Amino acid sequence: MAPVAMRTVAQSLSDALPVSYWLDDPGRPAPQPALTGDEHCDLLVIGGGYTGLWTALLAKERDPGRDVVLIESKEAGWAASGRNGGFCAASLTHGLANGIARWPAELPRLEELGARNLDAIEAAVARYGIECDFERTGEIDVATEPHQVEELKELHAEAERLGLGDGSVFLDQDEVRAEVDSPTFLGGVWDRDGVAMLHPARLAWGLKEACLGLGVRIYENTRGLELTSSGAGMAVRTPYGRVQARRVALGTNIFPSLVKRIRPYTVPVYDYALMTEPLTPEQLAAVGWKNRQGLGDSANQFHYFRITADNRILWGGYDAIYPYGGKLDSEYDHRPETYLKLAGHFFTCFPQLEGIRFSHAWGGAIDTCSRFSAFFGKAYSGKVAYAAGYTGLGVGSTRFGADVMLDLLAGERTERTELKMVRTKPMPFPPEPFKWTGIALTKWSLARADERSGHRNLWLKTLDRFGLGFDS
Repeated sequence: MAPVAMRTVAQSLSDALPVSYWLDDPGRPAPQPALTGDEHCDLLVIGGGYTGLWTALLAKERDPGRDVVLIESKEAGWAASGRNGGFCAASLTHGLANGIARWPAELPRLEELGARNLDAIEAAVARYGIECDFERTGEIDVATEPHQVEELKELHAEAERLGLGDGSVFLDQDEVRAEVDSPTFLGGVWDRDGVAMLHPARLAWGLKEACLGLGVRIYENTRGLELTSSGAGMAVRTPYGRVQARRVALGTNIFPSLVKRIRPYTVPVYDYALMTEPLTPEQLAAVGWKNRQGLGDSANQFHYFRITADNRILWGGYDAIYPYGGKLDSEYDHRPETYLKLAGHFFTCFPQLEGIRFSHAWGGAIDTCSRFSAFFGKAYSGKVAYAAGYTGLGVGSTRFGADVMLDLLAGERTERTELKMVRTKPMPFPPEPFKWTGIALTKWSLARADERSGHRNLWLKTLDRFGLGFDS
């Protein structure tokens, strides 16, 4: 990038607040008091993100008389649930291609369950009056290189062959630019019904309010420190007290699980996003976007972007940063060099928006696993259930994960618990330094593949053969 252009890019970030746009909201609710002393319940939910909130809500919907407690180490929705792009997808498999590669036999069933799950989210938003700017606009997968056009055509044709193409349409260059105008767009596939756009933090806050309304007792700023078996139930120690529960559901995302044996299955990958100031009517007309879809490009190192209710553009992705040792630290929440890179890519995509400024810049950790989609299980003789590894697609699929955990805790055989996806685990990550080396080599190889018309080197082909991988 030329120096003048770099100065322009840097200037666009000069007023950006280092906080998630979604969390920087005057409607952010006050936290619930911390737990002090002893508490007893039928079900204890640990984690106040989407997984935990959906679990508590569905538990009460299944059995209104069930006594449910939820504890959260900080505030509900403060981590990934309040920092993501707000893409609420029906897919439970991190997209069709990943589903075809990993669970081809049961993919039609997974797609059906995913569609039902998204319908249920939409119904819950309406039922509880959650004001989260829910818009079922769909998403366009965009090709920005010639080989990506062919790959999208092949995937769309495969979906139609499997009977899974309803609701999606292939767009040529003129058609995709008629939807959202960028000189970089060469084609795309528009999933018209399988993705909704929403305000992610307000969804979390709305779920919290709904839980409280159904009688869930929520304690924030209450970290679960230790999980032990206690007679017929479980005990969880907290900083100022203890909870005795018959059953425990863990929705702790990337944070170290209280069931230590599942920790090797996830790694934290830091993802970053920018939010523009609101577009003027002239700027909005220059890009089109009348149908307000979410978009993502088709590179290995991809960007995701969408327009908000107040006509800002969120622009995120591309850099996926794994800290050595899987360290979680707030210092990784911000990365100016990534913000500069993202801003430069933004103006390449939308040169007609030169001069627009970014109001917010932020990052956060994604719970990444080697198969890109959530895994589930039980511990302590079925008294504890967990769901983790959503790999950036948890806005929608966490509700499915909550249902799976409740099925497992009830000891029920259901259409969910019979799935191979639910009954199997991803490959765990190796210890350091092999983990860091493997992830770094994979990222380098993916970047090389983007530069070489999608050609995958021997390392990537080996990972493919063993069902492993890493995606930004």
